[in-house]
Amino acid sequence: MPDRVYRNLGMELVRVTEAAALSAARYMGTGNKEAGDGAAVDAMRAVLKNVEMDGVVVIGEGEKDEAPMLYNGERVGSGGGPPVDVAVDPVEGTRLLALGRPNSIAVIAAAPRGSFWRPGPSLYMDKIVVEKGAREAIDITCSATENLYRIAEVLRRPVSDLTVFVLDKPRHQGLINEIRQTGARISLQTDGDVMGALMAAIPGTGVDVLMGIGGTPEGVIAAAAVKAIGGGMQGRRAPQKDYEREALAALEGETVDRVLSLDDLVRSEDAFFAATGITDGPFLEGVHFDRQGGVTTHSIIIRALTGSIRFVKGVHQLNPEHIFGEIDTPGAVRTAVR
Repeated sequence: MPDRVYRNLGMELVRVTEAAALSAARYMGTGNKEAGDGAAVDAMRAVLKNVEMDGVVVIGEGEKDEAPMLYNGERVGSGGGPPVDVAVDPVEGTRLLALGRPNSIAVIAAAPRGSFWRPGPSLYMDKIVVEKGAREAIDITCSATENLYRIAEVLRRPVSDLTVFVLDKPRHQGLINEIRQTGARISLQTDGDVMGALMAAIPGTGVDVLMGIGGTPEGVIAAAAVKAIGGGMQGRRAPQKDYEREALAALEGETVDRVLSLDDLVRSEDAFFAATGITDGPFLEGVHFDRQGGVTTHSIIIRALTGSIRFVKGVHQLNPEHIFGEIDTPGAVRTAVR
């Protein structure tokens, strides 16, 4: 079992997601995915260096040669403090940000060193996520229909009352048709399955289940949040490209269809998760700029060990020349709103 972290690291990591969201929000609706993502990466990396931890990025922007910032294996943090694994997605939903659509967020997760499952060459993962009350009912090896009826039974609700978050991708057409045949409702979204998992794991968000294939790195980040909340999640590799299948076939001791539980994906009971809204959504508000130069952010912070969930409203007074990282956001006032 990895060592425990003796403070709520999430309270410091939220500064990282706030900085990423504040920087990326300037590119909302510009159609420029790369600029928004690049601004978020720069801000996230700058603030990370002041967080008191000995961090290693295990879920990042790719390998070092492909992603010069926040690459897999990069050391982050001050170098002191607890040794931790770090998983980042500076902008989850770059297309949502570029088009000004809801649910683009900045995300980070951390856990004691050695806690996070390393996906290796696995790029895509099949996932199912539910709230705590249904976590014992799910089985990713069963059909969507059987899972929905099991979930409905333990939640004591008709299947027609369930809402399923599914990414609107061609690969999901069969899944979408099957869900519709059960009578369940569907929330079809172009991107953002970390947010979808978060909403599925927290009761009362309007989403009851996440199903379907999304990114494997996003799956590990989502697992940190779901475990912290106490929800249920299972995953398994779902390669979509020939080169991905070939790389996975070369792995020793691994099978593509192995079912990954939450404890496989996050081996520690002390995981941390923080996310800040970039564009408005039904769960997290986006970055809002007022006429007097103030900026507000809305974030969530979760710790698995204590089960604490905090929603934080940040009010920031930013100077045009401000650069994140050297000091905290000037004039920032944070109010815990829940």
